This record gives sequence, C-alpha cells and structure tokens, in this order.
Amino acid sequence: MSIKEKQEEIIEEFAILDGDMEMTNFYVMELGQKLPPMSEADKTDDNIVKGCQSKVWLTADLDGDNITYHADSNTAITKGLVSLLVRTFSGQKVNDILNEEVYFPERIGMERFIGTQRSNGFAAMIKQMKLYALAYKSKIES
Repeated sequence: MSIKEKQEEIIEEFAILDGDMEMTNFYVMELGQKLPPMSEADKTDDNIVKGCQSKVWLTADLDGDNITYHADSNTAITKGLVSLLVRTFSGQKVNDILNEEVYFPERIGMERFIGTQRSNGFAAMIKQMKLYALAYKSKIES
C-alpha cells in the first residue's frame, strides 16, 4: 500500500468517529497499544525526537531501499500519534517518504483534539522520519 493509500485509510477510520473527541482520543490511545514494542536498548537520549513535549523515541532501519520505523512514547496519546506515522511510512521507499506530503492530520481534524504543543511535536516526528530517509538516501546513492 502506498503512503497516499495508507493516509486515505486513516482518514476513513477517523471519519467513522464523526468528530467525537472522546472516542477519537480513545481510538488514538488504542492505536498506540498496537504499536510493535520497541527495544529497550533503543530508548536512549540519542533516539528522542527533539521538539516533543512527551518523550518519543524513534529509530529506522533500511531494508533494500525501504525504511522500517520503530517508535515508542511515554504517554498514551503521543504513542498513538507516532503509531499513525509509523503505519504511514514504514515499509516505504526512501524517495516516497521524502516526496510525499503528510495530509491526513488536517483531513481528520487532528488539531482539534491534540492542541498546539502536540501539533508541534507531531511535526517534529514527521521531520525526524524524513531526516532518517534523507540520511538513508545519501547512503544508498554513495
């Protein structure tokens, strides 16, 4: 499934919640619980996403020219938010990650239920994922 298809799938899932804030928050936390566990050894200061109010750890592995992301957070909502990004970008090609716009947050009205601080942190997560992709792109091309 492409990044665009994954985003459309997320938008459809949130549409079912029909803007119900309580259900939306519960669903985001539920998504976080389904995030594959991250190795405790990877939960280091070096892997913390800068710009997040909560602690968010993020790592990436390159398999051919596809990236797999691993993430965790110390708060349930933030873990759910990063799980949406892991779902969107993991298994995708480096160039697709770099070139694809992340539009699902706006389409699901995410700013209504996460606030400014978390929105800034979410943007920092996207930036970090794209930085991993950029680093791997230069590794592939060298």
